[in-house]
Amino acid sequence: MRIISRRLALAASLSAGLLSIGLPAGAQTGPAVTADDMTLGNARAPVTVVEYGSAACTHCAAWARDVYPAFKAKYIDTGKVRYVFREAITSPPQLAAAGFMLARCAGKDKYFSTLEQVFLAQEEVFRTGDIKAPLLAVAAKAGMTEPQFMACVTDEKGVEALNARVGKWETTANFKVTPTFDINGTRYEGGQSLAQLDAAIAAATKK
Repeated sequence: MRIISRRLALAASLSAGLLSIGLPAGAQTGPAVTADDMTLGNARAPVTVVEYGSAACTHCAAWARDVYPAFKAKYIDTGKVRYVFREAITSPPQLAAAGFMLARCAGKDKYFSTLEQVFLAQEEVFRTGDIKAPLLAVAAKAGMTEPQFMACVTDEKGVEALNARVGKWETTANFKVTPTFDINGTRYEGGQSLAQLDAAIAAATKK
């Protein structure tokens, strides 16, 4: 799914649908992993897999549903791979931005489980056109009340932080579609099957 090239409005309102984002054109290589990154697995693993994905991307959701569980069990849980997820914005930007802000507000320990629930909520969002109700249900599973949820997704500092992260990934990594995977510096575009990941990780390990 292609990324969106508009700036993220700071006066964010989920109910009014005013969340929008833009990403400046970028250079060649992605940034080093930092404390602000959302990561899983052994920090000293020989292979680092960086995924650039969007909470509104149906291809990302399909990968998360169909491939990620086996990938996690085989590589992340065994310490063979460090997995890094970096946020991008695709259409509808309201869903992408609110989904990421919700996952961040849930806390680092709940980020990935909350994002997984956002991916699962996509079907209802696209079927009904309603973003708020499905994400509110996700927030409740993460232990958040409706006022906490609304404060989270309309927080200007949160929007600024998201805009800064997304802009950094886009300008430094120069990816064009989601999902995009960088495996020890080698790029793979689109949802990768487990067999494709096996081959890519094996090649990275041999380098």
